[in-house]
Amino acid sequence: MTADHSANWRIKTWFPDIDEKTHEHLYKYFTELQKFNKVVNLISPKTVLHADAVHFADSILASRAVSKKVNKSIYLYDIGSGNGFPGLIYAILNPDQKMALIDSDERKCEFMKHIADTLGLSGVVVQNKKVELLPSNTIEQAICRGFAPLPKALLTLRKAVKKGGNVYHMKAEEWAMEVSQIPTQLCSIWQPALESEYKLPIGDIKMFVVKTTKLD
Repeated sequence: MTADHSANWRIKTWFPDIDEKTHEHLYKYFTELQKFNKVVNLISPKTVLHADAVHFADSILASRAVSKKVNKSIYLYDIGSGNGFPGLIYAILNPDQKMALIDSDERKCEFMKHIADTLGLSGVVVQNKKVELLPSNTIEQAICRGFAPLPKALLTLRKAVKKGGNVYHMKAEEWAMEVSQIPTQLCSIWQPALESEYKLPIGDIKMFVVKTTKLD
C-alpha cells in the first residue's frame, strides 16, 4: 500500500489566504502524487515526507513571484515539467493562464495529463517532447524547476525562445555560481538577473527565481 502522508499537509496553515477550491485542488494533486509516485517515480522518496514544503510551497511561492511578471494572454511554458512542478501549481493558482507543460518522459506526461483532467485545468496542454525539438522562436515566456544548470539550460533553450523572451529559473543558493559559469558566447545572447528570493516554510532554506532574457 502507498503510505498516507496526509498528516504532513500544512499548506492551509502556511497559506491561509488560499481559497477553499484552490486548496482542494492542491490537496488532490498531493494525494494523486503519492499514489502515482510508487509507479512513475515522480519525486525522490527522500522528499515525500515533506513534499508539502519542498515541492508545493516552493512552487506556490515561485508562482506568486512570476505571476506578477508574465503575460496572461499567451502561453507560459514549463520546461522539463516532469512531475508538474511548478507548472501544474501555477495553473491551479492562475486558472486563466494558458500553460504548456513540456517533458520528454511519456509516463510523466501521462501523469500531468491525468492531473489536469482530474482538476479541470482546461488551460493546460501537455507536450511529450524534448524542448530542443520545439520550433524556433516558439517561447515568449517560460518557467522551469530542476531542468538543468543555467549554462546548459540556456544552451538548450537558445533556439526555442524568441528574442525578448523571458525564462524564470527556480534555483537554490548555487544560482550565483551557475550564473558565473555561463560561457561568454551565451552572455551575448542572454541577460541573467535575480528576480525574487523567498524562504521555504520549514527550516532556513532560501530559494531564488533567476530571470534570463533572450537578447538576440
